[in-house]
Amino acid sequence: MERVCKFIKEAQTYYLATVEGDQPRVRPFGTIHIFEGKLYIQTGKSKDVAKQLMANGKAEICAFKGGEWLRVAGTLVEDDRREARQSMLDAYPNLQSMYSADDGNTMVLYFKDATATFSSFAGAPKTVTF
Repeated sequence: MERVCKFIKEAQTYYLATVEGDQPRVRPFGTIHIFEGKLYIQTGKSKDVAKQLMANGKAEICAFKGGEWLRVAGTLVEDDRREARQSMLDAYPNLQSMYSADDGNTMVLYFKDATATFSSFAGAPKTVTF
């Protein structure tokens, strides 16, 4: 999981795929964080992405850097604890101008039953689970 988080942070942007009914939805994200041994992302509860994840938590992220890419597939589960929200905001101080741990909008979610696959054009994929 540490390697996954490091790769995504170095890539800076990853793309989160969700579903809305039978329509895939993909958008860029930038927050990734390990808290209490779980890999977390952050969004706002008022956003469509949050509504999509509440209806169907299955999601996948993809990041690319230096000729390699990483896909992480699993179920995103909301962690509604203040400590989890604050940990994410502490890791990303620039978010604190838009979000706070107690604003009722900040949402953090962690990957459950995740499979991460590292790939490149040069070699065979490598998979880890967490």
